[in-house]
Amino acid sequence: MTHTLRRFMLTAASVLALTAAAPALAATELTVQRFFGACDAEFGTNTDASKAVGECGIMTSLINKFNADNPDVHVTVTTVEWPGYDQLTAQFAAGDPPDIVTIHHSVLGDYQSKGLLMGLDDLLKSVGVAPSDFTEASLSGVTKDGQIYALPIDNWTMLFHINMDLFKKAGLVNADGTPKLPTSVDELMAQAKEFKEKTDKPYFVQNLANEVALYTRNLYTYLFQQDSGAFADPKLVKINTPEAKKVLEMYKAIYDNDYTTKDMDYAAGINAFLAGEGGVHLNGTWVIGDYTASSETPGTALNAGGYAVYPYPQLFSGKKAQYADGHSWAVSQKDRTPEEEAAIGKFLKFFNDNDFEWSRTGHLPAVKAVLGSEEFKALPHRDTISAVATLGTPLPSTVQRQFAIQDIIGQEMNAAVTGQKEIDAALADMESRINDLLANI
Repeated sequence: MTHTLRRFMLTAASVLALTAAAPALAATELTVQRFFGACDAEFGTNTDASKAVGECGIMTSLINKFNADNPDVHVTVTTVEWPGYDQLTAQFAAGDPPDIVTIHHSVLGDYQSKGLLMGLDDLLKSVGVAPSDFTEASLSGVTKDGQIYALPIDNWTMLFHINMDLFKKAGLVNADGTPKLPTSVDELMAQAKEFKEKTDKPYFVQNLANEVALYTRNLYTYLFQQDSGAFADPKLVKINTPEAKKVLEMYKAIYDNDYTTKDMDYAAGINAFLAGEGGVHLNGTWVIGDYTASSETPGTALNAGGYAVYPYPQLFSGKKAQYADGHSWAVSQKDRTPEEEAAIGKFLKFFNDNDFEWSRTGHLPAVKAVLGSEEFKALPHRDTISAVATLGTPLPSTVQRQFAIQDIIGQEMNAAVTGQKEIDAALADMESRINDLLANI
């Protein structure tokens, strides 16, 4: 063996030894914070989103799938109690926000205006996601000052979830088998009265205890249907109006006449509807998957006569509209390595590519191609709720602190509906408190 050959072999052996001793490249770590609940017991190891049901199940399965498909990236998930904004604000204040976080379109501006979120135009372009991929509603929900600040994953709204067995007993069914829905406030009250008399159950199942969001979303929908310009000036709200008074009077009459469940929180409201304790559950797009599954299970209240779901009926003569919002993934603003930014881009593209699976929750897709696909149209009940795509109306994006405003409206509306405060006083306090809030931003 020549000296040269021996030296070559020793060098080769050293390289092999170093290669064998070197650890595998560490995965890029990302922290993700989300709401939608916890369901690890059922879906903690599932990587097939098509086998999951509901927001929590599908979200958990999608993130599991992302981790399984991308060994060079590891996502650590923190699940927060809905909506989690107090915690997120505290994390930003402490300088330790998650990399990626679920955020409502209506709240995006609160964080974007303070420079806390990363503009995503370049990152999305780098992974092949174009603004033209998104529906108009979802794109407008995440665009601030001409730049995209989050990946939209859906648009959602509130709906009339209907127990068809009870509607049939009440005689509120059309000749074609569809539910008979009201077209005015007077007709709603008449149908609610007839329903109660024939079924001995309330027309509405509502979660009115420990609740502000439902009150507020109901008010927004029926203000839009009266062409109210309550939020025309984003810094000076005019909500102590005849239009708002009509809405509060309607819900107080529903409450006073026992046309609704009372003293139920969110979970109790869902259980009551699934148990057949009322005709119409006012809840969001996100329960369609769960309620459809229940209606397909023999022996359940929704299986007895069927389950139907529709947008809120038009009760006033103004614009056909109802309140809508959306969910998105936002990225916190902080220094990152190119590898970390690339990993975030992968995560966002993965969710964009899997928008159909997310739409099985009941939400409307954020991706235009999914919304128009036969696969989406074939999902249960999409034929009756598709009108939401044009009816859905958010508050103007220039209105800041929309979740704080929701708290104020919900508190004052609850006080008026349950009789703790006169309607006029509740509306005056509602307007005053909101404008005080907006004046001190």
